[in-house]
Amino acid sequence: MLEKFKYVNLNKDFDMSTSELRMKLELINKISVLDDARIIKEIKKLLDFELDEKVYELNKNQKDRIEEARAEYRNSQTLNENEANNEINQWLNEK
Repeated sequence: MLEKFKYVNLNKDFDMSTSELRMKLELINKISVLDDARIIKEIKKLLDFELDEKVYELNKNQKDRIEEARAEYRNSQTLNENEANNEINQWLNEK
């Protein structure tokens, strides 16, 4: 039977299994012995991104472009991978 640990993270409650807790502790231990500042900064950037709860506001152009893309999708104006690659190659050959 897996043990469950309950943690409170500011506004969130979540359960963590023993294996998940062990994995976190292993990561903490590995990070604590790192001496490459570049790797530490990259890990921090990744965690900051994953844990970011900010709400981002889109400007009018971004909202318009999203609506345009949704309309294209609704109207089946899409390309499969081969069609997209062919169009890209054709465009590259024109340059």
